[in-house]
Amino acid sequence: MGWRGRLIIVAVLLVAGILGWAVLARRFAPASNTSLGFDAIIVLGSPADDDGNPTPEQLARVTEGVREYERGTAPRLILTGGPAHNRFVEAEVMARTAAAQGIPPSAIFIETKARDTVENACYSTQIMQAHGWHSAEVVSAASHLPRASLIFSETPLKWEMHAAPPLQPASRFSSFGVTVAEVLKTARYLTYARWAERCEP
Repeated sequence: MGWRGRLIIVAVLLVAGILGWAVLARRFAPASNTSLGFDAIIVLGSPADDDGNPTPEQLARVTEGVREYERGTAPRLILTGGPAHNRFVEAEVMARTAAAQGIPPSAIFIETKARDTVENACYSTQIMQAHGWHSAEVVSAASHLPRASLIFSETPLKWEMHAAPPLQPASRFSSFGVTVAEVLKTARYLTYARWAERCEP
């Protein structure tokens, strides 16, 4: 076997090792670092559609955040997400959706700059600290929460992850695709974004 073959084998083993690390990190990611009550509910962003309307994924997250607010989990919502995938600011679309579901304006706080989960966590933490809030329930899709928990573990907040049930069942193929995408994003976070995209709240 020549040097090229050995290089290919090393590269394959390296990629397999990184993906295995990501799978294990997701498997053992903590769901919470507190058992206390919460000052806020942080709803992580998801893109609106190309007309500026909430997608089923975004609507599921906001709706669950509203339910948690109505249950008394926390007295306010922080909706986080900028124009990451199109020209519509995710947090603004989510805020309109939350208001339409009966959340008073005084209980809605928006963060409009974040373009990924690292920035969602960072900028939400800045809002929390500016108001003297210390603990949050973090709402997102179940597949997103393991990576989100790894990211929020780097913040000074006390937090607990909370899954937003989907509004409609996903196909097996779609679920598999989402899982693969999340494993790849987790691998990127562990090997690159955790250091390169560090944010100081």
